[in-house]
Amino acid sequence: MSIPRPEYPRPQFQRDAWSNLNGPWQFQLDPGDSGEERGWPTEKSWQEAQTIQVPFCPESKLSGIHHEDFMPVVWYAREVQLPEEWAGNTVLLHFGAVDYEATVWVDGEEVYRHRGGHTPFTCELTRQAQANQRHRIVLRARDPREGAQPRGKQSSRYAPYSCWYTRTTGIWQTVWMEPVAAAHFQTPRITPDFGTATFQIQLPLSQNAPGHQITASLKAGDRLLHEVSAPASLDFSPALSLTIPKEAVRPWSTEDPFLYDLEFTLKDAEGRLLDRMQSYAGLRSIAIEGQVIRLNGRPVFQRLVLDQGFWPDSVMTAPDEAALIADIELSIAAGFNGARLHQKVFEPRFLYHADRLGYLVWGEFPDWGSQFQGPYQDHFGGGATYITQWLEAVLRDYSHPSIIGWCPLNEQRQEGSSHLQQLDDVQRGMFLAAKAMDPTRPVLDASGWSHRVRESDIYDSHDYLGGKDYEAAWKTFCEHHEKLAEGEAYTNPVAGTHPGTLPYRGQPYFVSEIGGFRWLHPGDPHAEAQPGWGYGVGSDDIENFYERFERLLTELLNNRGMFGYCYTQLTDIPPEMNGIFTFDRTSKFDLARLKAIQTKIAAIERDNPVITS
Repeated sequence: MSIPRPEYPRPQFQRDAWSNLNGPWQFQLDPGDSGEERGWPTEKSWQEAQTIQVPFCPESKLSGIHHEDFMPVVWYAREVQLPEEWAGNTVLLHFGAVDYEATVWVDGEEVYRHRGGHTPFTCELTRQAQANQRHRIVLRARDPREGAQPRGKQSSRYAPYSCWYTRTTGIWQTVWMEPVAAAHFQTPRITPDFGTATFQIQLPLSQNAPGHQITASLKAGDRLLHEVSAPASLDFSPALSLTIPKEAVRPWSTEDPFLYDLEFTLKDAEGRLLDRMQSYAGLRSIAIEGQVIRLNGRPVFQRLVLDQGFWPDSVMTAPDEAALIADIELSIAAGFNGARLHQKVFEPRFLYHADRLGYLVWGEFPDWGSQFQGPYQDHFGGGATYITQWLEAVLRDYSHPSIIGWCPLNEQRQEGSSHLQQLDDVQRGMFLAAKAMDPTRPVLDASGWSHRVRESDIYDSHDYLGGKDYEAAWKTFCEHHEKLAEGEAYTNPVAGTHPGTLPYRGQPYFVSEIGGFRWLHPGDPHAEAQPGWGYGVGSDDIENFYERFERLLTELLNNRGMFGYCYTQLTDIPPEMNGIFTFDRTSKFDLARLKAIQTKIAAIERDNPVITS
């Protein structure tokens, strides 16, 4: 049987030796959370276990389990034998994502605990991992129905409803191992400096030792452009600078997403290789001038689509790598040049394809599920864990050139909150965490509704055409944004005794959720089973849809104060039937026609010159 999702899961920092642990694992439900008491971590086999196909969650069809009810606790187990050539090494056991609280045992010994359903963790095994021996890995995942945790768009009810979709429990991204020396690289950080045509490289190490040396090399194809070495014994996180020769400078852009190849090596005092990583980087800059966001000095209107990253048979895990590529290519074919990666930390291989295809993305966090008792309840019941998990996500994805901004929170509505101080503290904490971790990108404190951080680099609103009277809704929409270029911005109204949002102060502004027009594709089995809903008054024929789509997006493209928009959404996700594509990725519209509408020159592109120095 072939291994599902066999590709290396972290393509920007790749080692040669590794082992993919996807495929069949033993699986058990534990509704009473009594598995540890019953000795499951130490049992050599589970007689009553089912078989699950990792990395697909047990709610999905591709997992082989397809259990859609709540699963407060689940267990996984698998035996592995390490290759003989790994003898004497430390073994890193990686989990791409486990929803939500994970505990890992190896040969009955607890080796790691992690909280967070969307961020990775690594168990460093030295004593527990011996070559030519079989080792039993056991993982328990707790995913309680109640309580505040970052769930994103996972349903609080048995079935999906409104804009809440199928849940994900347990392992849902690749599990893998790799051997390393005691001294090895941790997560590198690559920072492009467009003005000097350099890459600043930070190479944090697990430990230092006398005589160790690191080397970083930069290539374009087969041509070596620059190589630099430095002692690795004096600094815990050495920094190197790689310079691109003038004749080899090729900026990364949506039209030409050129990627340079990088290699990092760590050697001991005798010159023996301890660690090597293959990597890549894109040379690009992001700058803000008034209401304009510039990419490499050029004003680029951001024609974004809301991408939720769900699939019919595999839920939040892409069924295969081709599905990741297809979603980006379908979006580009419809005229979008990027996406809000909405309420989910997308896997690194998606970001890799965004990097190589020139697709602009905003990195976001799945905070919306903290409203689990119903829409628009108090946020941040998790407090510090939100900031912790957000930092894990930003650290993991820092080096991807396709990410052009960070947004930790979605639709903060603070009216009637009994925890306003806590909400403000966590919202500001997540903003400051992103700025401290990454000073090179703009940060939006929250997408839509309550803006509570005065220093937020970006300002936005969500503005759907609601109500039963489309023309009245259209008139109101236009009034909301007609004076933006003069510094008067629409802010989502927030009721209550406390001020819901801080005033607009002239930042770059976009409407980060618009449209969402419902349209059912003839013959779509998902639409036939559940006609679902969209935002506002639905179109009565397809020409009416095209007219509304063009009217809406042209209005924003022509707004001199608008740097972008985000259309809801890329695909249907039942019961939300407002995608450009059906849930199984069949096109509902003439993509060439949608692209012609979106690729008109925007006012902010036409009216602002390119800065070359």
